[in-house]
Amino acid sequence: MIAILGAGESGVGAALLAQAKGYDVFVSDFGGIAEKYRAQLTQVGIPFEEGTHSLERIYGAGEIIKSPGIPDKAPVIQGALERNIPVISEIEFAGRYTNAKFICITGTNGKTTTTLLTYHLLKSAGLKVALAGNVGESLAGKVLEDAYDYYVVELSSFQLDNMYQFKADIGILLNITPDHLDRYGYKMENYAAAKFRLAQNMTAADYFLFNQNDAEIQKYMTSHEVPGTQVPFGLKASEGLAIQYDGNAILASFSQIKAKVDTANSPLIGQHNQYNTMAAVGAALLLGIKPAQIEVALGTFQNADHRLQPVGEIEGVKFINDSKATNVEAVWYALDGMRKPIVWVVGGTDKGNDYTPLLPLVREKVKAIVALGVDNSKIIASFSQICPKLVETQDVNEAVKLAKDFAEAGDVVLLSPACASFDLFKNYEHRGRSFAEAVAALKGSDA
Repeated sequence: MIAILGAGESGVGAALLAQAKGYDVFVSDFGGIAEKYRAQLTQVGIPFEEGTHSLERIYGAGEIIKSPGIPDKAPVIQGALERNIPVISEIEFAGRYTNAKFICITGTNGKTTTTLLTYHLLKSAGLKVALAGNVGESLAGKVLEDAYDYYVVELSSFQLDNMYQFKADIGILLNITPDHLDRYGYKMENYAAAKFRLAQNMTAADYFLFNQNDAEIQKYMTSHEVPGTQVPFGLKASEGLAIQYDGNAILASFSQIKAKVDTANSPLIGQHNQYNTMAAVGAALLLGIKPAQIEVALGTFQNADHRLQPVGEIEGVKFINDSKATNVEAVWYALDGMRKPIVWVVGGTDKGNDYTPLLPLVREKVKAIVALGVDNSKIIASFSQICPKLVETQDVNEAVKLAKDFAEAGDVVLLSPACASFDLFKNYEHRGRSFAEAVAALKGSDA
């Protein structure tokens, strides 16, 4: 019997695959189960419970598949480990039941953009490819369909934590900056080790693409052996660089590949997206996709919402929704990528931010700040001396109006919060949608 903890997308996908492979399955969710997933389990007769964990039944399992949101320190997991019951992730389980190739992507920032772009490049080239993982689609569910030769999988550190035998054929590590440290004993080395689990089990026939300009990646690699054929990418020319951005082109020279890919038609802006694009292009080249095909596909790519997403223009002022930028590094890349004066909308639930790295960019590029949050004291203390035009509000509609008043034609109003959203919004998506709606409302009132 397999017990599955958590009845969201990954848990239900794992349950359906496990049942199809002949296992008795029991699903337990300590919270509530969404109607969509309850219906799926009921339809195929998989027993489940919600609002509790029946420990005797769970600990009767030969293996436990857990949701990535459940930490290893949770009592139900500790009890399983004490009883020597293997606890694995949905990704680990799904990987057992396919011979397809895995292109796996992780990093603190940029995972989703890189995953979506890689998937787009492969699909545009006609490959039979599926999208899965942390982008919100169950890999187990896709494997159950058994219709793909390639899987492009976004992996969080939480998913990587419970992967043991799974192997990526192409692994991409974008960056490592402080995040989720509460899950890793507040130690960066533990968090970095979780990210590098991406490369575990690789052989020389597999490829590990990594950002050579990232300090934490370099630090880890100087003291640890990393398997797989290494393919470093970066913006700064350095010895051994395999993939490099040069103006509006990507130059690649590795593993019998020598290619130039023009990126002039790509809609992605900012330095961080240059890294994301190098990684995706590198994976595409490894899979035999021609530079000309990649160039065409780059021009037709549409990124996920809330990631430097244009949401409107009013009297020559462009409004950009970057609500997904919930940490300082993501905001640094957003500010750095803008070429026009910025009115910056920032704030929310602080995550222990150190705003010091942003000070030079704010001084150079930001003409006014609108702090949108319940407690803006840290933002005010950090930026009021270098940006005197700083106001605060707890209302997104007022924030948009204030930002528009500060802006002139040719300026950009950038929502890039550097903070979590839970003080005023349900999540970053809700914040981003609310910002876009406020822009549309203001535009309508000006019509």
